[in-house]
Amino acid sequence: MAHPQHFDDNDPILAQLRQLCLALPGTDEKVSHGRPAFFTKKIFAMYGAVVKGEHHAGDHDNALVFLPTEDEAVALDQDDRFFVPAYWGPYGWRGTDLGIAADGGIDWDEAAELIEESFRSTATKKLVGELDAQKDL
Repeated sequence: MAHPQHFDDNDPILAQLRQLCLALPGTDEKVSHGRPAFFTKKIFAMYGAVVKGEHHAGDHDNALVFLPTEDEAVALDQDDRFFVPAYWGPYGWRGTDLGIAADGGIDWDEAAELIEESFRSTATKKLVGELDAQKDL
């Protein structure tokens, strides 16, 4: 049975997230478990999440889910803007709610950094090299 869609294709937050993710080399998007997922050979970012025990609450529908380094995860766990998503959290993934930024605005520079770090953790060496070459231009 297919999962129901848990996002609005016209969501402006998702549109910006798509722009950031799909600008990285060799990336594509697919819907996984009803949510947008961005990947090369492996997923490096997702839009929307749940936390253990709150599977139908919708509290994290505007969350960016990403894979930080172990050291970064320790720091993020001290910041209450970040959470451990169900299913992915035990593998080191974290989430942050883009729709409820503390100051009413989304820090897209921070989101881009989190996305790039996650991309670097999951992409092939060739694609990371392509990203580095783009940044050198």
